[in-house]
Amino acid sequence: MGLKKIHKLEKAVIAILNIDGWELQWTGKDYTTYDAIGKTPKGFDCVIEMKFRNKYYEEKMLEKHKYDSLMALDKKFVKLYFINDPKGNFLYWLNDIIMPVPVAMYCPDTSLWTKKRLLKPVYLLKENQASRINLNNSY
Repeated sequence: MGLKKIHKLEKAVIAILNIDGWELQWTGKDYTTYDAIGKTPKGFDCVIEMKFRNKYYEEKMLEKHKYDSLMALDKKFVKLYFINDPKGNFLYWLNDIIMPVPVAMYCPDTSLWTKKRLLKPVYLLKENQASRINLNNSY
């Protein structure tokens, strides 16, 4: 999946959430730790990191350095992690999750879709840890 398509998907998710009462702005082009910033429907400041996966995995991977970067932001922010995969959409409220022990997995060395892989610490989140789940009915 190319960068242009990812940016379109990020903007589409933001548009849908905004229809649902969120007030989000896309930040993806700025290469920040997160892809959107704004307010939740209840008016809390928030940031959202988004991932779009072509394959379904029962556990949702979050790189430890991404998590650490999000959690290092001002405490006023609600930190969210959104994953879309063939099974559906999963939204994790990271402030409220007790993270599992990180495991080492081979991941692309950058987020720019390289073939080179490095061993990185990652968290594997369970689907039932997501606070909001929209499943694809055909899966």
